Amino acid sequence: MTSCPCGSTKTYSDCCEPIIKGTQPAETAEQLMRARYSAYTKTEMDFVFNSTDPSNREGYDHEGTKAWAENSEWLGLEIIGTVRGGADDSNGEVEFIARFKENGTLREHHENALFKRKEGVWYFSDGVMVKPKPVTVTKIGRNDPCTCGSGLKYKKCCGK
Repeated sequence: MTSCPCGSTKTYSDCCEPIIKGTQPAETAEQLMRARYSAYTKTEMDFVFNSTDPSNREGYDHEGTKAWAENSEWLGLEIIGTVRGGADDSNGEVEFIARFKENGTLREHHENALFKRKEGVWYFSDGVMVKPKPVTVTKIGRNDPCTCGSGLKYKKCCGK
């Protein structure tokens, strides 16, 4: 019994495998997202293709995608959040981070994936990369309280 690559607490056979093998449909956008991630880890490229919205399949490189999936070391999936995408919705969004190594380099794929449900079947329709948040620096004034928590002014403490 192997745990599911999608990071759920379930076994692969009780989680994503039935969706990938077609014996059970994904009930939510998040379930489809998890199954698609697991499909990449198991190089189930037919599922990746078939779970993509038919109107977005043009230009899909089946062999290239398979080679990339086979040559990547899959490290985990983190679901950041979902918007809609429930059993009664017709569209949904799943923000996720997929971690993997490619040619020995650690990578993170952070995306807001968009899903549509057509005739009761969930499909991946598009994805938007999530941009890293800019680093912000707060300038500390000489007379501001010191950030170390001493209770002293910055100029009399760490700002000496």
